Amino acid sequence: MKFTFVGCGDAFGSGGRFQTCFHVETSDQQFLIDFGATSMVAVRQRGLDLDNVSTIFVSHLHGDHFGGLPFFLLDAQLISRRTAPITLAGPVGLQDRLMTTADALFPGSASIDRKFDISWVELSPGVRTDIDGKSVTPIETLHPSGAPSLALRIETDGRTLAYSGDTGRLDGLETVARDADLFVCESSTYDKVTRYHLDYNSIVEHADSFGAKRLILTHMGPEMLDALDHCVIETAHDGLVVDF
Repeated sequence: MKFTFVGCGDAFGSGGRFQTCFHVETSDQQFLIDFGATSMVAVRQRGLDLDNVSTIFVSHLHGDHFGGLPFFLLDAQLISRRTAPITLAGPVGLQDRLMTTADALFPGSASIDRKFDISWVELSPGVRTDIDGKSVTPIETLHPSGAPSLALRIETDGRTLAYSGDTGRLDGLETVARDADLFVCESSTYDKVTRYHLDYNSIVEHADSFGAKRLILTHMGPEMLDALDHCVIETAHDGLVVDF
């Protein structure tokens, strides 16, 4: 499995990094996890062909995690001329929020007659769901976004990928990360404790309990970026490719 950090930044472009977007390639398919507002630019820089993407998982409904999808849909219709179906899977309310956002940015785009089918899948916390050859189990995180925010455990192609999403709570992440081949965890701050995001020091204290084979930190803000030289846990950068 090939995992690419297309974007690993926070909501504010700290360090000049793109917002969250991960590309995953298995032996027989490609899918994305999150698609922040800057993701179309990041995808172009990486030279990725979005027509080959069969599924997009959305962890939660904040703009730096799903705000690029209106542009993705327009590109699929007008530029790449996509005809292959795609599945969009995320929290309850994903379809309504995305279509409302699309219409606000490009009036009329929500009701356009597309040349490709969209399958909408609402992910319920604690419920394992099979999607296009992938099994995904979400848990709800502590991160208000107007809908349940989710951490995701995805099993496919004989591998397990875990992602914390955004959260201020370590409780429950052991379930997501247990025995995962790769656990991607947000670390917005270094030692500053905030209510709805994780800090590096807390992650270090709990790292062994996650039980993942490999842990990489993402979604880093200014304080975290300034402390990278002091980190003993692996950290991401835009364009980092992990094979596992």
